[in-house]
Amino acid sequence: MTIWNDLADLAFKNYYVDANGIRTRVLEAGTGEPLILLHGTGGHIEAYARNIRGLSEHFRVICIDMLGHGYTEKPNHPYGIDSYSDHLLGVIQALDLREVYLSGESLGGWVAAWFAAHHPGIAKALVLNTPGNVNNKAEVMKKLKESTVKAVLEANYENVKTRLEWLMYDKSQVTDELIEARYNIYTQPSYQKAVDHIVALQEIEFRQKYSWDPSWCGKIDVPTLLAWTDHDPTSTVEEAMPIQEMIPGSELIVINDAGHWPQWEKVDAFNKVIIDFFSKIPVK
Repeated sequence: MTIWNDLADLAFKNYYVDANGIRTRVLEAGTGEPLILLHGTGGHIEAYARNIRGLSEHFRVICIDMLGHGYTEKPNHPYGIDSYSDHLLGVIQALDLREVYLSGESLGGWVAAWFAAHHPGIAKALVLNTPGNVNNKAEVMKKLKESTVKAVLEANYENVKTRLEWLMYDKSQVTDELIEARYNIYTQPSYQKAVDHIVALQEIEFRQKYSWDPSWCGKIDVPTLLAWTDHDPTSTVEEAMPIQEMIPGSELIVINDAGHWPQWEKVDAFNKVIIDFFSKIPVK
């Protein structure tokens, strides 16, 4: 299976919207209730390429390149969680959506939670997929920043491969096509200029005002599922517990034999988690 061959016989759209002045890449497939998928730091739409077919049988699946990422425009300022959240709001408004299901991986999970807390009434439910380093561990931030910057500013096959392998429990899941897709993104001159803005959240001084905390997590008033893994390189399952306590009524599930990208490594298990959880939410 390759990213685009797997979608070859599936009706989908790859297009751009103006999200409050930010030209934003979007991939969409399926019909029904809208489900927006948000990738992690240094990620892009292709992070969910293996999930689109299965999920689009149940939802109107909308994947985006987040602010400064992929082929979306890259403004010249550090990207905080509030910036990503505002950009997401711009996408939702540009698509004229009223309510959405939200699922985000790593950074995307952080953004989804922040969005639900600060823009109530839009997210119907959340699946936070390995939201990652919830305790602001310095060694994790250092590793993520250094590997991302190296993969971008010293972009070659091995450096991009190393960055992707860090995400996986089963390193063989890093395909040549995925490496090529990310290499093509990382070698954009605009991306190389923006990489410091992309990794700004890996500096504790900038990160602190967005850290997971009951003061804002307690405002999340929609059904929320934390989807952890047993081999996440950023946080253990035990480290999910404080987040579960911060978000009222949230649930926790563990996907086994996966690292930071369960949506890629364990496609069927991940899709089932999404479908089962969101299908429980009453349609208005």
